[in-house]
Amino acid sequence: MASPLIWKVYNGEGEHIANTMYAEDAAIIVGNTSDGKVRVDGRIVWREGKEERPACDFVDWAADVMLTRRREAHNAALARWQALQRAGVGR
Repeated sequence: MASPLIWKVYNGEGEHIANTMYAEDAAIIVGNTSDGKVRVDGRIVWREGKEERPACDFVDWAADVMLTRRREAHNAALARWQALQRAGVGR
């Protein structure tokens, strides 16, 4: 069974520091670092210190940004898969 802890938080040196179930929790944890990252589904969706606002001060906003980036990545992957199917690749 897959783990529901999909949001992975890393410090600035790339050391894994936490897994969480919710983007809000990941935002709180990464907000306590000055240069951490959050990954989900193998993609970086947040870089603390390089974003418009810090996650520690805007947790809900940061979580919304992470969720939006995840959704956009999934939609792009789906569009690529559908284009391959229309082209007859894999048949």
